[in-house]
Amino acid sequence: MIFLKDKQAIVFSLLTSIIVLALYLLFLKGTFVDAVNSGIGGFPELAGRISNDDIDMFANFILLTGIIGSALITVPYNCLTTVVKDRENRIDCDILATPVKRWQIILGYYVSAAFSAILLTGTILTVGLIVLELQGNMYMSAGNVLSLYGVVALGAISATAVFMIIVLFFKSTGASGAFFGILSAASGFVIGAYIPISQFSDSVQTVCNLFPASHITIMLRNSALNGLLDHIADSVGKDAGEPFVDVLKDLFTFKARLFGHELGMTQMPVYVLAVLAVSLVIQTALYSKTYKK
Repeated sequence: MIFLKDKQAIVFSLLTSIIVLALYLLFLKGTFVDAVNSGIGGFPELAGRISNDDIDMFANFILLTGIIGSALITVPYNCLTTVVKDRENRIDCDILATPVKRWQIILGYYVSAAFSAILLTGTILTVGLIVLELQGNMYMSAGNVLSLYGVVALGAISATAVFMIIVLFFKSTGASGAFFGILSAASGFVIGAYIPISQFSDSVQTVCNLFPASHITIMLRNSALNGLLDHIADSVGKDAGEPFVDVLKDLFTFKARLFGHELGMTQMPVYVLAVLAVSLVIQTALYSKTYKK
């Protein structure tokens, strides 16, 4: 409730997503559409057989997953600013004077921030899906939609757990805000919102995919676009359509590459959950040690 009452904090937490949207409208959509058309050029038999509406919907979904992926970094971090404010204003000392145990306090901060992040990012997803539905057929089943919301929830709770470790080192909102500026600038590149991660070298891909947010963005891409890609493959025929879809998946990163190994939709959630579990243990131990007395 404290975070959601701060309207400025909500706006700034969504700032990176707004920037991604502006860049998309000005520059990125044409780049994505050109990349798809370039892929079609490698299959002469597909010339004129894939509708412009399907290409536009594909590019729009790439945009939506990029916006949500960015939001799943900036929103959880901003939801945790309450931790820094309480420490700066010494409010945490009042909480620590109560009989509540240290691990209950830190998990209370974590759960409230994670819930706020799920609420905000879920709202962004809902608005995005409504807008895309008004523009044409998304070829999404109810299962695909539920999968998207599940991935968003997983992304919110995992990002909140990771960033909780970081904010525990900040003693002022000024330092926290400075780090947020760096985070906002880098997030779009790390998750592949501007340039698909697959376009980078193996070493850079590994660095990007160490962060759970990159896996979440790729999972969003799979959940959102598999129906559309299946439609494209069916509409042009399996013989040419499936190889073309495979090219698009390689081009726009539908699998995470980590230390030379590819992680698919079954391995990526396991990786994110592992990072989540480790982060919860670290934040609990760190908070208890910091406020031992």
